[in-house]
Amino acid sequence: MSKLIAQLDDVSLAFGERVVLKNCSLDIVEGAITCIVGLSGAGKSTILRLLDGLIRPQSGHVFLRGKDICHMSEEQLIPTRQKISLAFQFAALLDSLSVGDNVGLPLQEHTDLSTAEIRKLVMDALDSVGLEHTYDNLPSELSGGMLKRAGFARAIVTRPDLILYDEPTTGLDPIVTHLITNTIVKLRNKLSGTAVVISHDLQSIFIMADYVAMLFEGAIIAYDTVEAIRRSSNPIVQQFMQGSEVGPIPI
Repeated sequence: MSKLIAQLDDVSLAFGERVVLKNCSLDIVEGAITCIVGLSGAGKSTILRLLDGLIRPQSGHVFLRGKDICHMSEEQLIPTRQKISLAFQFAALLDSLSVGDNVGLPLQEHTDLSTAEIRKLVMDALDSVGLEHTYDNLPSELSGGMLKRAGFARAIVTRPDLILYDEPTTGLDPIVTHLITNTIVKLRNKLSGTAVVISHDLQSIFIMADYVAMLFEGAIIAYDTVEAIRRSSNPIVQQFMQGSEVGPIPI
C-alpha cells in the first residue's frame, strides 16, 4: 500500500453562499506527482491552500503526515509548514530584490545560516532549474518562463517534503511549457519529494503525473493513475479529457 504524505478527508468549505468543496476526499501519495484537474473556478487552488494550512475547512479533516492540521494554532503549524512550499502561479517575486535574494528569502527568514551558506544553497537551487546565471538579475530582466523557474527555485531552496504548484504552465508557449513540465519532474527526483500540481494542460499532465484527480462540483469524482484516467468510463472525465462540448458537463 502506498504511503500517504497528505490527505483530505470529507472536507467541505464554502465562501458565503458559494460552496467550493463538498465532502471532498483526496489522497496524496508520498514521492509521487499528483495532478488535480477540473473546470476553471472549481476549487483546485483552494485544495492547495488547505494542504498548506492557509485556510481551514468548515468540516472534515486535513492530514499531513498523519496529523490533523485543522485545529492546530498558527504556532503549531510552523514546523509543518516549513516542510511544504507553494510555487505561486505568477512566481510572486519581489521586484526590488535580485533573483538570488528572492530565492534566499525563506532561508533568511527561517534559518540561522550564514550569508555564504545561504548563497551556496541558492546557487544550487538556481542551478537545479537552469538559472544559475541569473543570481544578480532583477525579476524584470527575466522572461515569463524564467520567472516561473525562479519561483520553483525559491520553493525548493528549503528542501521541502511537499511542493504545491499552482498553474505552473499558464500563459506559456508550448516550448517553455515542456521545459517547465520537465523541471517539475526533475525537481521531484532531485528532492525525492512529493508534488501536487494544479493544471489545465493535459499534455503536460500526461507527461509528469503519477496520479490524476478530477475535481467536479466540489468533490473528487475520479482519482487514479494517468493511464487509468485516460481509459475512464466516467462520462464527465471523458468529456473533460476530450475537450468536448457534448456531455454531462454544463457549458
